[in-house]
Amino acid sequence: MMHSSLEEFLGSIRKSLQKGPVALIFVEDRIEIATTLRHHLDLGFTEIVALMPDAFDIPYDLEERVHRVPYDCSKRTAVFAAINKVIEAATPGCWLYYCYNAEYLFYPFCETRSVGELLRFHAEERRDAMLNYVIDLYAADLETTPNGVSLETAHLDKSGYYAQARTDPKTGHPLDRQLDFYGGVRWRYEEHIPVASRKIDRISLFRARPDLSLSEDHRFNRAEYNTYACPWHHNLTAAICSFRTAKALKRNPGSSFEIDSFCWHNSTSFDWHSRQLLDLGLMEPGQWF
Repeated sequence: MMHSSLEEFLGSIRKSLQKGPVALIFVEDRIEIATTLRHHLDLGFTEIVALMPDAFDIPYDLEERVHRVPYDCSKRTAVFAAINKVIEAATPGCWLYYCYNAEYLFYPFCETRSVGELLRFHAEERRDAMLNYVIDLYAADLETTPNGVSLETAHLDKSGYYAQARTDPKTGHPLDRQLDFYGGVRWRYEEHIPVASRKIDRISLFRARPDLSLSEDHRFNRAEYNTYACPWHHNLTAAICSFRTAKALKRNPGSSFEIDSFCWHNSTSFDWHSRQLLDLGLMEPGQWF
């Protein structure tokens, strides 16, 4: 479904922004657009919104299943501006999700349970947002896939992840149930990664509410939205398996020629299954059995 602008789209889809879950997929380049859209359709999102330049194509069979909105995602600020416009237009309580092309959402038991089931359970635990870890994926062989992207030979780091206390800039004290998470390719090649982009935590699943806004550091203006769990027990978390960092490092002339391979002794092939991510401790099932 084609739309003429973001504003026209928001005006025409207000009924779908009452409950959700609605997926906002920001398309930065031509890499793996179709697989990203199909993956999230298969998870059961009620609406998929592809915000992308007019020059990019999507397969014919997806044109009627996806809302295509013309949008320039090249500026970092543009993505967050669009998300905040959708939050403002959505009915309070509507579940929203955002990611980029060549990123794939996984959550515990996603092979047999829909994203709607996931979020209904999460809401019953009085949670309005869910922590997502962005897990870097990369091609095994950069000679055959120089852009760093290969679904068939995708690898990830099986160790090297850690968290640091997130402090209140005003008081210097640790914030309640908030941590900054690091690891993956961003950690191993941090000299090529801007400081603001080194964290791997992102609150990509959340409920709209009045006066809610998302900042460029992927944090919300409501502290509880940025927490990893409720005060009384562990909650569900999810993983976004992403080629985005690998793409950027191989596209950037300053880093491309210094990286012959992303693989190291702690690399392992990605199975494209939630069980592997659970076994590696890269997401949390909480009380959801």
